[in-house]
Amino acid sequence: MLTARRERPFSLSLLALLIAIAASGSPAALVQQNPIPTPRHNGTLRIKAFLTPFNQVFDPAEVSHYFICEQLYDGLVKFDSHFNPMPSLAEYWTVSDGGTRITFFLRPGVRFHNGRDLTADDVKYSLERLVKNRPGNTYYQYFTRKVVGAEAFWQGQASEVTGFRVVDKSTFEIHWTRPFVSGLYLLGMFYCKVLPKDLLESQGRGFFHKPVGTGPFQFAEWIRSPRLDILGVRLERNPSYFGKKPYLSAIEYSPHFTDEQFEEGDVHLISVTSEKILRKRYTILENSTLKSFFLALSCDIPPFDRPEVRKALALGLDKARLAEACDSPSTLHQILNNYVPPLLPGFFPKAAGPFTDIDKAKLLLDRLLPEGGRKRLTLTLLFGSPRTDESTRFARELERQLGAMEIKLDVKYLRKPEDIRDVRGPYLKFLDYTMDFPDPENIIVPLYHSRSVVNGLSARYANPRLDGLLEQAEVEPSWERRAGLFREIEKTLYEEVPAIPLFSERIRIALLPRVRGVRLPAMGFVFLDVKDIWLED
Repeated sequence: MLTARRERPFSLSLLALLIAIAASGSPAALVQQNPIPTPRHNGTLRIKAFLTPFNQVFDPAEVSHYFICEQLYDGLVKFDSHFNPMPSLAEYWTVSDGGTRITFFLRPGVRFHNGRDLTADDVKYSLERLVKNRPGNTYYQYFTRKVVGAEAFWQGQASEVTGFRVVDKSTFEIHWTRPFVSGLYLLGMFYCKVLPKDLLESQGRGFFHKPVGTGPFQFAEWIRSPRLDILGVRLERNPSYFGKKPYLSAIEYSPHFTDEQFEEGDVHLISVTSEKILRKRYTILENSTLKSFFLALSCDIPPFDRPEVRKALALGLDKARLAEACDSPSTLHQILNNYVPPLLPGFFPKAAGPFTDIDKAKLLLDRLLPEGGRKRLTLTLLFGSPRTDESTRFARELERQLGAMEIKLDVKYLRKPEDIRDVRGPYLKFLDYTMDFPDPENIIVPLYHSRSVVNGLSARYANPRLDGLLEQAEVEPSWERRAGLFREIEKTLYEEVPAIPLFSERIRIALLPRVRGVRLPAMGFVFLDVKDIWLED
C-alpha cells in the first residue's frame, strides 16, 4: 500500500503532462501516440520489369512475365511463406479413394474480370491446356504419368483427360493414377492458373492481347511510346476480387524504366543492376529463389565412374571462391551443401563438411590414380551456350583451383544439350536448375533418376537403390515418412557424389523508402504479393 500511495501522485502528474502536451498539438506527442503509419489506399506502383525483352503474351503456360501472371490469374491453391498449400480459388478440398482422388470445392462468388462467374469447366479446360501436345509445351510431363487419361490425351488418342472431372458447376475432381502427395504442390505453381474457357476458345492467341483472369489486378492498357511501340503494361485494381483488395489502385510494369527514374522517385522498385544503387541509401532486399547450382560429374566415364574419385575432387574445391566468382550487383550466391534445397519444409542446411583441403585431395587422388594419374588428368568444363561474364569468371576460378591440384582444365560451350553425348573424356558440367514446383521430387527425380532426360544430359548417374527410394517416395501418403525417404536419398548422394552442390541464388531488389508492406515471397521476387503494398506520402 505504501508503494501505491507513492506512485499515484506521480502517475497522475504524468497523465496530466501527457494531456497537456497533446492539447498543445505537439508533433512529438502525436508521433509517440501513433508510431505505426496507417496503410494508404490508391497510388500507382511502378516496377522495372525483372525480365527482358518484354514479352507481351502473359500466358502462364509459357515463358512469360510470371510477376504479371501472378497479378492477373489465380490457381486452385497457393503457397504461404513456408511453401504450405493454401486455399485460393478452391475454398477447400477432400482426399479420398486411398489418396487417388482429390475433390476441389470452388469458392462461391468468384468472377473473372469481365464479370462472368468461375466454373469447374474453366478449371478442367485450363489444366488440359498443360497436357495438350502443342509446340513448346513441356508441362505435360508433370501430368501424363500422374493423372488418369492424361497420357492418352497427350498422345492424341482421347478428346479429354478423363482424370480431370467436372462434378458440377462448383466442384472439380482430379483422379491420380496413384496417390501423389506432391499433387497439391504442383497445382500451386504459376502455370496452373485458371483461365476463362469461353474467351480462350473464341479468341485464341488474341486472348493474351487483353487477358482476363480472376486476380487482384486486371489488365488496363499497354504502355506505349510516342511511336506506339509497346513498352510495358498497366494493371488496375480488381474491385470485385474475392480476397483481400489491394491498397494500390494500379501497377505499371516495364523493362524500359531506368535507374535514373528510380533515383528521381518516379519508379519505385527495381532489380539492383549496379554498385551505384548499392552505395546509396535505398532499402535493399535479398530473396532466395528455387534456383540451385551444381557441378555434375561424368559418372560413366573413368575416373569419375568411381565415387571415391568424385569425393576426393570435391574435397579440393573452394565453394566460397566459386560462389564469389558468380556474384553480381543483382545476384548473390550462397554456399550449398544440400541436394534438396534446405528452404523446403522438412529440410535443413547441412553442416559444412571438412574445409577445403587441397593437400588431402591430392593425396587421395594419388592413391586412387596411381602412376601420376592425377597430373595426367585433363577435365573438360561444359557450359550451355551462350558464353556469359558469369561463366567466364567461374571457369577462370575453377581452372585456378584445379591447377593448384595440378589438374588441367579445358572449357567448352555446348551449342545444344545433346552435344554432351559427343564428349568422350571426363567432364564437369556447370548445372543450374530451377525447380518447377517446391517439392524435393522436382529436383531429385530430374537430376538423379537413372531414366531422367536431364540426368542423361549431365551426370549420367545410375543407382537402382536410389531409383527404388524415389518410387516409394512418389506414392508415400505420409508427409513425415516421405520426407524421411528423401533424407535417405540425400545420404546416398552424399556418399556417391554424382554432382557437387555449389551454391544457391539470392536476388537483390531496391525500393524507395515510401514503398511499404513488402513481404519477401517464398518463391522469389517474381511472385511478389502486391496486395499488401502501399505508398506512403
